[in-house]
Order: sequence, then C-alpha cells, then structure tokens
Amino acid sequence: MATDKGFFNYWVVANSGKGFITHTDRKKFWMLGYPANVWVCDDIPESRDWGARNSAASKTKSQAQTLVTNQINSNQDTWDNDNVDGESADEKIIRLGSKPEDITLP
Repeated sequence: MATDKGFFNYWVVANSGKGFITHTDRKKFWMLGYPANVWVCDDIPESRDWGARNSAASKTKSQAQTLVTNQINSNQDTWDNDNVDGESADEKIIRLGSKPEDITLP
C-alpha cells in the first residue's frame, strides 16, 4: 500500500456494476469516483476491504492526481478540437456541455 496518503486511500479500478459499491459500503465510509477510474475513500479498514474486494490498485495521491489530470487534459483537448464551422461559443456549449474543468483530488 502506498504511504503518502494521509486521511484517504487512492484506488484505480473500473466500476464493475452491481455490487461494486454496496449500500453497506456507503454507510461505512465516504468515497467518490473521478475520471480515469480513480476512487478516493476514507482511510479506514472497511475502505481497504472494499479495495481488495474489487481488486483495486492502490496509488499514492500524486499517482492518482497524475492519472486524473492526464484524463482531464485529454478530455479538454477533445472538447477544444470538436468544432463546427459557423458555430458560436454558446452553441458549442449547448451541443457539448461546458469544457471539462481541472480537478484536484482531496
């Protein structure tokens, strides 16, 4: 397990569907998913059990942040390059939604 975590565990694992996060998991600890299949959870035994149950790869905060930043940068580049001739900035936002924003992990 990575050692620079502080109060959180940082995991990389794809959501496998039903049972990936159970009601019991949600009651026991806080967790939030981010781009690049990064999950941040309270650093308690139950969240480590969740990571093991889902075969999640433990990451340091720095490693997890790099994965998220790279995914966001890719999404921003895709958004920037998805242009339609004659389309205004407002029309682009209506069509695609807002440009993905940078994310800083807790």
